Amino acid sequence: MKHGEPFPARVAAAVEDKGGPVVVGLDPRPELLPPDLVAWGRRQSTDPRRAAAAAVAVFNRLIIDAVHDIAVAVKPQLAFFEQLGWPGVQALEETITHARRRGLLVIADGKRHDIGSTAAAYARAYLGPGDLGERKGSGGTGEALFGALESGLEADALTVSPYMGTDSMEPFLDACRHYGKGIFVLVRTSNPSGAELQNLRVQSGAGTLTLAERVAELVMRWNEGMPRADGYGPVGAVVGATEPAEAARLRRQLPGVLFLVPGYGAQGAGAKEAAAAFAPDGRGALVNAARAIQYAWQVERPGEPGTADDYAAAARRAAQRMREELQAALQGEGSR
Repeated sequence: MKHGEPFPARVAAAVEDKGGPVVVGLDPRPELLPPDLVAWGRRQSTDPRRAAAAAVAVFNRLIIDAVHDIAVAVKPQLAFFEQLGWPGVQALEETITHARRRGLLVIADGKRHDIGSTAAAYARAYLGPGDLGERKGSGGTGEALFGALESGLEADALTVSPYMGTDSMEPFLDACRHYGKGIFVLVRTSNPSGAELQNLRVQSGAGTLTLAERVAELVMRWNEGMPRADGYGPVGAVVGATEPAEAARLRRQLPGVLFLVPGYGAQGAGAKEAAAAFAPDGRGALVNAARAIQYAWQVERPGEPGTADDYAAAARRAAQRMREELQAALQGEGSR
């Protein structure tokens, strides 16, 4: 990983190389894995967590291999790994390592936030490198304790929640500033009840904004002075595709901000809706699909068990369709 290169530069290069802004979400659900892989996992261990985690790690490798030349990034959803305990975290580490090996960016989807040393620990865990192996002395020098310690979970970017304000963001901003990392701040999410808070009117300056628009103002501020590339800063925004009118309004409010766009596929949005999150020149956003790609076999052949190889082949077909649909939608937007 090139720590000195700004995250937006790696995104722009990957989109150019892959021919589109596809992100494949990795939400490994043991109950949805192909039966042959479940059986294989059970043979690896009598411990259900280890068995499931082993199957998850293999499944993720198959999906990554199937889409590595189509997708810009993978987005492991941390909860699906954490629910398996420490074997699940090991599977996450193996997944991140394999994705990097196949040339994919990694966006860790954990929606982390906190203040002080806890926020710093989250940043070291997912956006490293850090000083885990040192004890800081009063003079600012570090005493080596265990040697260099890396979490093994280092990603290119992390999703974060802004609810605790700027002081909770500082360690993540430092990682963007000094290590070429990116973050995606929750601004307008794709779930229906997100409007309960995100559409509330709040005071800002001389008028009122929705809470989502107020967070968008902070995103612009957090990008000030950051290393930029391709016209974009490393502090991005999560903006769902399920409300395209809001996405378009936020796009106008947030020039130079990368969007991570969930909601494509299983949540009901398509390429036309996702296109609202892009800048007029067709840049500035990455579109995520998880279930629609990982478990595409179950849509193609409902009721048929399928093998692990079947799932991988179906995932590749789904990723290719998604790329083509996004290309067509963005070309249509650009011609208007």
